[in-house]
Amino acid sequence: MKVKVNSDACIGCGACEAICSNVFEIKDDDMVSHVKVDEVAKEDEDSVRDAIESCPTGAIEEEK
Repeated sequence: MKVKVNSDACIGCGACEAICSNVFEIKDDDMVSHVKVDEVAKEDEDSVRDAIESCPTGAIEEEK
């Protein structure tokens, strides 16, 4: 599974990082979420899906 964050839509609320810090991080320099991994580990996939659903702006999506 791969995910990406649309930095134009991200408001940096930190919900994704709170849900799955193994995959997402908010960087201080631009205050938007970044994906920390190229491929999401199997054990993090459910948390990533929760983060996608919880994003208030829909900025996170699974790459197909």
